Amino acid sequence: MASRSMHCKVLNCICLLLTLVSVGSHLEAKVTKSVFGEMPDGTKVEIYTLEEGALKARVITYGARLVSLEVPDRSGKTADIVLGYDELKGYTTDPKSYFGAIVGRYGNRIAHATFSLDGKRYDLPANDGVNTLHGGTIGFDKRLWQAHEIPHGVELTLVSKDGDQGFPGTLTARVLYTLEARALRIEYSATTDKDTVLNLTNHSYFDLAGEGQGTILNHLVMIPADRYTPVDSGLIPTRELAPVAGTPLDFRKATAIGARIDDDNEQLKLGHGYDHNYVLNGKAGVLQEAARVLEPTSGRVLTVETTQPGVQFYSGNFLDGTLHGKHGHVYARRSGFCLETQHFPDSPNHPKFPSTELKPGQTYHNVTVFRFSTGS
Repeated sequence: MASRSMHCKVLNCICLLLTLVSVGSHLEAKVTKSVFGEMPDGTKVEIYTLEEGALKARVITYGARLVSLEVPDRSGKTADIVLGYDELKGYTTDPKSYFGAIVGRYGNRIAHATFSLDGKRYDLPANDGVNTLHGGTIGFDKRLWQAHEIPHGVELTLVSKDGDQGFPGTLTARVLYTLEARALRIEYSATTDKDTVLNLTNHSYFDLAGEGQGTILNHLVMIPADRYTPVDSGLIPTRELAPVAGTPLDFRKATAIGARIDDDNEQLKLGHGYDHNYVLNGKAGVLQEAARVLEPTSGRVLTVETTQPGVQFYSGNFLDGTLHGKHGHVYARRSGFCLETQHFPDSPNHPKFPSTELKPGQTYHNVTVFRFSTGS
């Protein structure tokens, strides 16, 4: 009887231990809020700090921006791996980098700043030559979002009125940033009261060695895409879905960003490097791997998962050393890379591309996960 009693106690201890381990591996991220700065009219810009284990993310309400992301390397040393500024003024006075911002109403480019929907033409601000980039001159990146704490993170909301930057329909957009299981999850949703088009994404620039540490040309990138959308001189997609095979745009096997970036290739010349949308092989609407990046020195690995059909790989070609970021770091050409999960650029003008239309009664919903690990 004593033996049986002891056996039961051992089993109970084991069960309790397993329960504690399970709970410990899913600890809720700690969330704190403070003031990051003030807009010219005195409105306060809040900053939310999310902490889970060694991961720490900071998000501000101006542009719903990810302003820092601290991640450990193979030895456990943490570093901030996204480019940005120490103070709000850096973001409000920078007209072109979009560091860490949620861009919209339409991320990426719309050709000739116009599109047609339901037989009606809509004209938008041209802020990229003759084209519209990232929603226009006053896109979502330049708006103050409303925010509140949620489990594991923060939810931000923006109401974009009918006619905002020329787009139809009053749109209510929500973005959730959460930290859980060594990953930063960004969940997007939106509704409209009139037919419109929508393409939301996050425009963070990464350097897995730590922001301000130099170029990102040594990073090894893998993108599971057999095709991409070639561009013209305005970086607007042609109507072709071209194979990556046999071109320097093929990242189906892990390849250093700098290995072929200056090859004698028309697409690389047009983009001044990589600035192209990749057509992901998997099924849109299902969370799938969109990219994997390894920085060999630190061992940090970034795996990007998304429900979107494409990802824009941008190698920071237009950073030119004029921007002084965190700690006074100079952001020179190719000192950060972007992986913007998205629908394809200029989709409203390409009927054969996956549709970006959103109608009343529908809910736009997409998820992107930035997952972190270490490798050799």
